[in-house]
Amino acid sequence: MKTTATYDSEAGTFTIEKDKWRGTFSIADLPKWLHFYRQQQERYPAHAHSYGSDVEALEGLAVILACGQ
Repeated sequence: MKTTATYDSEAGTFTIEKDKWRGTFSIADLPKWLHFYRQQQERYPAHAHSYGSDVEALEGLAVILACGQ
C-alpha cells in the first residue's frame, strides 16, 4: 500500500493517508511522526516493509518543506 503525505500551509497541518486510514497532524509534529515510523521498522523487523511507504512519504514531505516549497 502506498502512503501519501500532504501539507496544508493555511492550517499548518499535514495529512497522512494509507488505504482507508487517514490522520491529520500539526506540521510541528512531522519529525515526531517520522521518528515513530522509523522506530516501528526497527521494533518489528518482520513488518518493516509495511512502514516503508510511511517513512518514504514523510521523508518526501520533509524534503519539500526544507526546500521552502
